[in-house]
Amino acid sequence: MTKQPYTNKIKTLPELVEAIGPRPREKKVIMCHGTFDIVHPGHLRHLQYAKEKADLLIASVTADVHIMKANHRPYIPQELRATNLAALEFVDFVIVDPNPTPIQQMRVIQPDYFAKGYEYSANGVPPKTQEEIDTLAAYGGEIVFTPGDIVYSSSAIIEATPPRIGIEKLLALMDQEGISFDDLRNTVRALKDVRVHVVGDTIVDSYSYCSLLGATAKSPTFSVKHDATEQFSGGAAVVAKHMKTTGANVTFSTILGEDNLRSFVLDDMAASGIDCLPYVDRTRPTTHKERFIAEGYKLLQVDRVDNRTISDKPLQFLVNALRNTPADLVVFSDFRHGIFNRATIPVLKDAVPAGAIKAADSQVSNRWGNILDFTGFDLLTPNEREARFALGDQDSVVRPLASELFRQSGCHYLILKLAERGVIGYRSPGPMPREFFTIDSFVEHVHDPIGAGDALLSYASLTLTVTGDIVRAAILGSLGAAVTCERQGNSPVTPEEVVEKIDLLEKHARYEVGSLVTARA
Repeated sequence: MTKQPYTNKIKTLPELVEAIGPRPREKKVIMCHGTFDIVHPGHLRHLQYAKEKADLLIASVTADVHIMKANHRPYIPQELRATNLAALEFVDFVIVDPNPTPIQQMRVIQPDYFAKGYEYSANGVPPKTQEEIDTLAAYGGEIVFTPGDIVYSSSAIIEATPPRIGIEKLLALMDQEGISFDDLRNTVRALKDVRVHVVGDTIVDSYSYCSLLGATAKSPTFSVKHDATEQFSGGAAVVAKHMKTTGANVTFSTILGEDNLRSFVLDDMAASGIDCLPYVDRTRPTTHKERFIAEGYKLLQVDRVDNRTISDKPLQFLVNALRNTPADLVVFSDFRHGIFNRATIPVLKDAVPAGAIKAADSQVSNRWGNILDFTGFDLLTPNEREARFALGDQDSVVRPLASELFRQSGCHYLILKLAERGVIGYRSPGPMPREFFTIDSFVEHVHDPIGAGDALLSYASLTLTVTGDIVRAAILGSLGAAVTCERQGNSPVTPEEVVEKIDLLEKHARYEVGSLVTARA
């Protein structure tokens, strides 16, 4: 990504102190501090007025980690918020404040003036503002209240009409992490030959397409004519198929019933080149979910399931399969149809070969399940509903929710799926710039969201195994999910489809952002 000259205005604290020099200064310095999630006319008036009072204007940006006032906030990550302010001609310097309040940096920078909006003085001075006034007074600085003639709310603007800046946010993240579009394409090509063992619940998904005839005469019942039925190997089976399409060497261990659907699944796995290790349980059917669709609308879903916990014999079968199958990556794909629960998960986890990456997903659309049963895994990919159930928390905003789930699960990496909002990723604090990050959805037009989580789990876990990079994993997982959402049926996503999405993203980046972006070599 090509850096623009104005990004040189973004400074670290030592760089800023060196640039402005110590007090007393020949050039007066004024400082503004805020979130600046969406830079609106109120912000511009505030900043312009502040610049009129001094020679140099410092815009201080609240770091993402301290923004808690609304769900899915900040809407724009701190690096992009800093860039937006730096692009303003009358802003001389920008700094991202890692502290919860500006007090600590004020003491170091010692601006001659500190600008606050009029609303902070209209009804008496709030305690936090008084603390800022006292900090300024300690070294001889002054506070300036800017006019309140234009007042806007970034949150109100975002809630009413959220701007579509997913590309810009992605580019800012990629730039920060040193990831290029070529890196993404090369990673997709590098997924082949990974040894993967998928363990989980098979679901046969049927789509029965019908023509609507009308209501019956004697009861308020729809009458339809059956036209055709399509069947797909879903659940954990499609996770295995997603991974096989990348060129990975895939083994799939599952539980099937002694019925015709068992043959359908085994034939499908063989045709896909997947080594399937089934335990045939004569006491239960192969899980089957049939959806009846007319004129593009789902009229009814009929599930044929037996959700009893598996007995000791099939559990031991799966344990032996795990122990005897060499793997670089083991994926537990849980739909709570008998294989996984609080008692079986530790036993199965202990059977995973040493050194293998452990990933888990617990998709429970109409079942009770708890993602926190999968503790100590390398990667978890729950959705928001599953996270709230696991924590018993229906009130917290998303980022603290994800942070608490990350902490309690003891996982190395977390990708929390937020449906049309995209994903939020978490990793342990370390040498990388941030411990959490967000990625907007890449879906252009939703056609059928069923199976999006399977594709995300597949591409994200494979990428993490190959690269060790959770950001790259979240991007490619989100791209795989987007491909699935844009078509009917839960069929595997090919590497070519993901690369096509990457090419389209790069094209949009060049078109929408223009000269701000060029692909890294």
